[in-house]
Amino acid sequence: MSSNRKGDRRERELVNALDESGFAVMRAPASGSATERELPDVLAGDGEAFYAIEAKSSAGDPIYLDGEEIEALLYFAQNFGAKPRVGVRFDREDWYFFHPGDLYTTDGGNYRVKKATALAEGTDFAEFVGDTQKVTLEEAAQAADSEGDDADDEAVRDVLEAFERGDITLEDAVEML
Repeated sequence: MSSNRKGDRRERELVNALDESGFAVMRAPASGSATERELPDVLAGDGEAFYAIEAKSSAGDPIYLDGEEIEALLYFAQNFGAKPRVGVRFDREDWYFFHPGDLYTTDGGNYRVKKATALAEGTDFAEFVGDTQKVTLEEAAQAADSEGDDADDEAVRDVLEAFERGDITLEDAVEML
């Protein structure tokens, strides 16, 4: 399958997921190439937050974005009154979102998102749409320390340490906690 068709399918997938989460959402017509104006891939709002999203997906690692794409996204978002976001999706993973200023900038002025960075530092879909709030391992450990039950504290600490060592996945750690 061509990367353009796959990218289009991923954009439609993101639009549908945002719609199902209560956002008014649209895919920008001819985003990327067939227009003189540089448009973001997706516009979404829920009455409180409005986003201009540049969506990228990849089977590999990492995802690169052209510096001009990011400049156009920032320009459009500012003039439209939306928050600029870059949405990335790696195969077999969910969408993760970043403010463009939080992305790694290459020596050539382009931007890069590694899969590990997306999973560790990105805003996941549930948090992006307001269903959950991300808690860091340190915050979870502090919360466990403040609860006072030594057996529970030790179990939580064991799960967090196993995750940090890479013995279990993030999903497994969340389920265990």
